[in-house]
Amino acid sequence: MATELPFTDVLRDRLGPARHAVRLGSSPRSRVWRVELGGAPAVVKQAVESADADERYAREVAALRLASRVTPPVVPRLLGTDPGARVLVLEHVEHRRPSPDWVVEYASALARLHAATASDPADQDQGALPAWQGPVRADAEAFLALAGRLAVPVPDGTGAELTALLRRLGTVPGGALLHGDPCPGNDLHTPDGIRFIDFEQSALGNGLTELVYLRMGFPTCWCVTDTPEPLLREAEAAYGAAWEAATGGAPPGDLVDACAGWLIRGDALVQRAHRGAVDHLARLPEEDWAWGTVTARQRLAYRLGVVARLTADRDDLHGLGRLAGALRERMLGRWPGLASPPRERPEDG
Repeated sequence: MATELPFTDVLRDRLGPARHAVRLGSSPRSRVWRVELGGAPAVVKQAVESADADERYAREVAALRLASRVTPPVVPRLLGTDPGARVLVLEHVEHRRPSPDWVVEYASALARLHAATASDPADQDQGALPAWQGPVRADAEAFLALAGRLAVPVPDGTGAELTALLRRLGTVPGGALLHGDPCPGNDLHTPDGIRFIDFEQSALGNGLTELVYLRMGFPTCWCVTDTPEPLLREAEAAYGAAWEAATGGAPPGDLVDACAGWLIRGDALVQRAHRGAVDHLARLPEEDWAWGTVTARQRLAYRLGVVARLTADRDDLHGLGRLAGALRERMLGRWPGLASPPRERPEDG
């Protein structure tokens, strides 16, 4: 594998020769090696040729540079780049097995990452990354259509609630540095704290969009888990405290709105390569498919339960909450084998 290492002259002139290259596992969208630079370990990553390879590479480099403002660090140090070859070189950090309450430290680190561009924004931040894209009208319509396919009545006013939800999500204050895929496996737990990696989908948006990954079972990830409520509350409090320490105020936005936004997105039922192609909610009545720790129907049933509970006292989402509860009951009745997601983080995450 060492002969395939894309350590270009540009990188060699800056960092010296790379030795003892070992190919590491990675997503199909990248190639990754561990190397030695001057006797110290480092990581070389190359974005694989594809229609969006240049964009993914540019996002990752921009996000790493923005996140480097945070102290203590929340990302590995960016040692060098070669945009022509879409290669970046990172400090190597050792990952250790996360503690049972890892979500608390994770949430705190996530808040500090988000605050990198929200606590002291620079003029160039707004153009460094694209704005996060939330759910759209087609997502709301697909969700309501699923209710029809499963013969679940839609409470009066639910359509208007979804319209208002989309409007709120589209206007909530943004500016936070979003990871884009803050999943187990993209967080390295070190003795000195958590470092996030793989920023190919990073964007600027509202931080609660990613904080609710804990409640919604990591909606863009293979490893859906059901975090116990006491740990959820502790993690969310840790996020709020870290955000306030960095910015001087409370996190903007609404946690329940953010959860509802993930619920209605059919693309949050499939891997990234399959998003944006078809209405995945329309597939569910006739088809189920596995991805990671659960199936698509398990994912949706879990999220329905979360939103049904969270909206119980929300007048502005009352209809959606009733619909979510009814849809979950219909799914469990029709497919009684739908189990809850695992409680523990998978070992290889």
